[in-house]
Amino acid sequence: MTLMGADGLVVETTLVQIVKALVIFGFIFSVVPMLTVLERKLIGRFQSRIGPNRVGPRGMMQPLADALKLLSKEQSAPATAVPWMMAISPVIIVATAVTTLAIIPFGPQGAWGGDLGLYGIDVEIGLLFFFAFGSLAFYAFVLGGWASGSKYSFLGAMRSAAQLISYEVAIGLSLLGVAMTAGSLSLVKIVEAQGEMWFVIPQFVGFLIFMVAGFAETARAPFDLPESDAELVAGYHTEFGGMRFGSFLLAEYIEIISVSGVATACFLGGWHGPGPEALAPLWVLLKIFALILFFIWIRATLPRLRYDQLMSFGWKILLPLATLNVLITAILLVVT
Repeated sequence: MTLMGADGLVVETTLVQIVKALVIFGFIFSVVPMLTVLERKLIGRFQSRIGPNRVGPRGMMQPLADALKLLSKEQSAPATAVPWMMAISPVIIVATAVTTLAIIPFGPQGAWGGDLGLYGIDVEIGLLFFFAFGSLAFYAFVLGGWASGSKYSFLGAMRSAAQLISYEVAIGLSLLGVAMTAGSLSLVKIVEAQGEMWFVIPQFVGFLIFMVAGFAETARAPFDLPESDAELVAGYHTEFGGMRFGSFLLAEYIEIISVSGVATACFLGGWHGPGPEALAPLWVLLKIFALILFFIWIRATLPRLRYDQLMSFGWKILLPLATLNVLITAILLVVT
C-alpha cells in the first residue's frame, strides 16, 4: 500500500508514514517536558527569581517529578459531571494538536538522500488541514467545560469557544495572503516558493496578524482569558485533575509548537538557510525555537486583557486589518 504526495506521485510507503508518525510522537513527548523547564526558568529570570532548582541538577528533572505527581493523583469528578465525556475531552485536544504537526515541513524531499520527505505528510490543502484540526480543539474545550458540571468550567468553555471562533477568522485571512503569493495551499510548496525571498517581507502585516491571532488560538498571555484564575478559578479544566489536567497542559505546548512551525513555513522561509541542504531541519528547529522564546517573552511581559478588550481587538482591529492585507495582496499580484 502506498500514499500519494501533493504532486500526485507515489512517494512513500505506508511503513514510512508509520515510522514518521512514531517519530513525531517521540519528538513531541520529549520536547514538551524540556519546554516546561525552559519557560519556568526564563520567566523566573524575567521576574528576578530562581525558578525550578530542587529536583535534579539545576532543577532539570522537574518535568519528571511533575509527570509522576500527575500520574499518581486519583481521578475525581463532581457529582453533576458526565465522567465519560470528561475522559474523552483531553484525548481530543491532544490528538488534534499532535496531528497538526504532521504537515510542518522540516526539509525538502531527498534532502537526506532517496525520496524521503522530511515532513509527516504533504497535502495540497495543507493550510486547510491546519485550520480543520485546529478547530477541533474547540470541541474539547466545550465538551470538557460542559461535562464537568461546574458553572466556572462552563463559563471558561464558552470563553474558549468565542475566542477561538473570533481569532480563527483573522488567522485564516493572514495565511490567505501567503497562499495567494505562493499559489498553493501546500506548506511544502509555500516553503519552496520562498527560495529567493521569505514571505515575512511582502507579508509582514500578515505575519504580525498571524502571531497575534496565534497567541489567542493557543490561549496564551495576554489572551489567556479561558483560564483566567482571578475570575474562573482555572477555567474549562477546573474540575480536571491528574494526567487529564496534564493533557490539557501538554496540548497547550504542542499548539505553541504547531503555530510556530506554521509561521516558520509560511513566513520565515522554512528550511531555507545558509549551508548545505542537509542542514534544513536545523534551520527549521532554530526558527521554531526562536518563536517559542517569543511566546515565553510575551507571557512574562504583557498583562492579561479584559474579555471585552479581547473581543473588540479581534473583530474591530485584527479582522479589518487582515481583510485589508488580503485586498492589497490581491491587487499587487494582479498589477505585477
